Amino acid sequence: MDSVLTVNSLTMNFGGLRAIDSVDLEVRQEEIVALIGPNGAGKTTFFNCLTGIYEPTEGDIFISPTPGGRRRINGIKINRIAEMGIARTFQNIRLFSNMTVLENVMIGRHCRAKAGVLGAVLRGRKTRREEQEIVDRSYEILVRTGLADQADEPAKNLPYGAQRRLEIARALATEPFLLLLDEPAAGMNPRETDELEELIVRIRDEAKISILMIEHDMRMVMSLSNRIIVLDYGEKIAEGTAAQIWENPVVIKAYLGEDFQGDA
Repeated sequence: MDSVLTVNSLTMNFGGLRAIDSVDLEVRQEEIVALIGPNGAGKTTFFNCLTGIYEPTEGDIFISPTPGGRRRINGIKINRIAEMGIARTFQNIRLFSNMTVLENVMIGRHCRAKAGVLGAVLRGRKTRREEQEIVDRSYEILVRTGLADQADEPAKNLPYGAQRRLEIARALATEPFLLLLDEPAAGMNPRETDELEELIVRIRDEAKISILMIEHDMRMVMSLSNRIIVLDYGEKIAEGTAAQIWENPVVIKAYLGEDFQGDA
């Protein structure tokens, strides 16, 4: 399979602190890759480099949304990266709590709007048609993520697990080729986690997109991931399938714990 994301020797320094140290990473088409490691390993910093929040100190980030469409994105602004097809969620839920569920998704959809400021002011036929398309497309995404029945509810009224799914729905509204999920199962109960797993697989299969996720729920990681990459103190210490990571003594010592025992 072709790569949609290629990261070469990514390094991120904050003064004298090296948060990411020469990390290489690849995500292929329609692949689910997990990025794991202890707290403070540099995982979210890595995501922030990919999405333009930080400009890496060294290294290269290349995206290939289409075959032959490779482009280096170091230093590109956050909004442009979203327009180019990388969407993300965050560790801490960042919804517009007083807006409806549908309106939250529509906000994500607006990065694909073409009307511009003048069109929004004049509200001609083309602009009105585009606005209706945004509503329709946003509602379709709510159907796919199991939130359509709550479309008119304020986002703050949703149960916690549904708020997590709404963040994913809003990210999907940008039409990404690569979806970054930062601890999507954090705080969820087992039933909510199972529903989230089903949603992630369905998104990959139906939307034909690639997914890179940070997650501490190892059962979920082992169940979903085509490949797992392990960071420790900003360095990549292992990469492989779930079975390979499960049995890797370096990973067990650094992350899973020396007393860890599991059934692959």
